[in-house]
Amino acid sequence: MKPEPKKTLIITYYWPPAGGPGVQRWLKFVKYLPDFGVQPIVYIPENPTYPIVDENLVKEVSDKAIIVKQTIFEPYQLASFLSKNKTKKISSGIIPNQKKQSFLDKTFLWIRGNLFIPDARVFWVKPSVAFLEKYILDNNIDTIITSGPPHSLHLIGLKLKQKLDLKWFADFRDPWTTIGYHKSLRLSSFAAKKHKALEHQVLNTADTIIVTSKTTKTEFQEITNKPIEVITNGYDTEEVEKQTLDSKFSLAHIGSFLSERNPLILWESLVELIEEIADFKSHLEIKLIGAVSQEVLETISQFGLNSYLNNLGYVSHREAIAHQRKSQVLLLIEINSEDTKSIIPGKLFEYMVSNRPIIAIGPKDSDFSEIITNTNTGVFFDYSEKMKLKSVILDFYNQFLEGKLQSNGVGLQNYSRKNLTKDLVQLLNKM
Repeated sequence: MKPEPKKTLIITYYWPPAGGPGVQRWLKFVKYLPDFGVQPIVYIPENPTYPIVDENLVKEVSDKAIIVKQTIFEPYQLASFLSKNKTKKISSGIIPNQKKQSFLDKTFLWIRGNLFIPDARVFWVKPSVAFLEKYILDNNIDTIITSGPPHSLHLIGLKLKQKLDLKWFADFRDPWTTIGYHKSLRLSSFAAKKHKALEHQVLNTADTIIVTSKTTKTEFQEITNKPIEVITNGYDTEEVEKQTLDSKFSLAHIGSFLSERNPLILWESLVELIEEIADFKSHLEIKLIGAVSQEVLETISQFGLNSYLNNLGYVSHREAIAHQRKSQVLLLIEINSEDTKSIIPGKLFEYMVSNRPIIAIGPKDSDFSEIITNTNTGVFFDYSEKMKLKSVILDFYNQFLEGKLQSNGVGLQNYSRKNLTKDLVQLLNKM
């Protein structure tokens, strides 16, 4: 007789129709958990404020998942009456350059950082704990998972752990107090200490911490002795029809292009190649797909590259996958900071299986540089390696002219969503 599936409650904020990278991790885990004998019960807000919406993702929700919803009070809903555009950008992590922040920018950031700790979804904690305490007891659930950011969801797990006899796994898709934008929130000393205290309490109360990178694990090991496991993001099999490669030498960046990610060494290299290589300018196309900061667009204009720019804005996840497979080269840019060495962008894994070479730029010794190198899916550069970058772009361009430009990845199966879900289930069953 087949055993009853193990019930696991997953508390997450980002869920279809939310778009962007935050939704993909648990959407895909939930898709495959039933294959390994786990019944996923997903707790989400009834009326969220998502900065990006992708209705197509609703079709990808597993019909084996039980979805539980509760109303949430969203300060972003009120703030949007003052400035919908600024609210949307801040809630999605796009923060204006500090030197160019308006009074309204500074006011929004101060309020976000000092009045809503750890974040603007903190008002969901108390009603969620009251509702879920009864739901867990009524449904004999003994395992919960909280996924952040928003890290206020970990406070739901913290309070449920204090009240009930259950196993709690705290999943950090991104770090908490060391994430890049944290320093931009204009925190008072009180607010900064409060963030640290809550982070410490969560990390030392959860039974197991799950992180997406080795560097985050190392950082958290300074704060807690609790078990910390690394389960990266990954790729899934996507039913996208075969794509015809762009006729142009297209360099495509897919996803949010933040002000701090502005790669001057890339723009400088392209300008020099336009000047030095006769036909380069007739082939070049810079494709930006997703939210792009004004600072990045202004820099492109200042470098005289506007005539090569194809700014497509946000597209559905399915369309993004199509662009990944037909663009000649994929760009992966991370902020040049110690704080971002631990960030492994979720799109990296989709890039890796697109059969297109990756040009990645980030801080030296970034976790994702090791993955790109080990899988032979592209080339990584730190921000000091302009000449090396320029040389590789030229090499890729020559391969493009010969019709031979492609990626030859190895060991990619280790990052499939199904294999990663298997790792997660082994972890859940270990305790």
